[in-house]
Amino acid sequence: MASGASAGDRVSADSRVRDAEEFDRLRRRVLWALPTGLFVVGTRSGPTVNAMTASLVMQVATEPKLLAVAIEAGSRTRRLVEESGCFSVSVLDREQRSVVRRFVKPVEEIDRTDGAITALQGVPVVEVGDGLPVVAAAVAWLVCTSVRSILHDPVGGEPASHVLFVGEVTDAGAVEPVGRSVLRMEDTRMHYGG
Repeated sequence: MASGASAGDRVSADSRVRDAEEFDRLRRRVLWALPTGLFVVGTRSGPTVNAMTASLVMQVATEPKLLAVAIEAGSRTRRLVEESGCFSVSVLDREQRSVVRRFVKPVEEIDRTDGAITALQGVPVVEVGDGLPVVAAAVAWLVCTSVRSILHDPVGGEPASHVLFVGEVTDAGAVEPVGRSVLRMEDTRMHYGG
């Protein structure tokens, strides 16, 4: 317990919110307060490519190097990861807030030069790995091979809104210094979660 805190300051089961609507509002506020980054996840299966904004991307193991990313269950990106078995993650600088807004819906605008993808939604990209798109101006990027997917599908209930893909990092690139101001949800007016 923090110094100066008394037993009366602790949250107990008796002090939990009992009203369902009030509880839902409280739960959303707390979930929105969790620190999350904003990234662009790139996918490709054959000639079909996509990129999407993702807020849940995190390292989940150090040996091997595993990364988890949550992707909407009904999305094009999920289908492409399942078909190809791989995905990329573009790590953006805080100054690149406008980039993530370009990828909140499936990609419709694709520019190519000599067969290579050069832009998605008007955002310059480069191909890495097996032709996966990454944002050209990203401060860093990762390529992952999908090793597992998890979809919470309760008996008699609705499946979860997102599928959790776990991928092993097989390639990476970065502009130095890597740890400079990485874009986070609170840097935008976007609210996702809860």
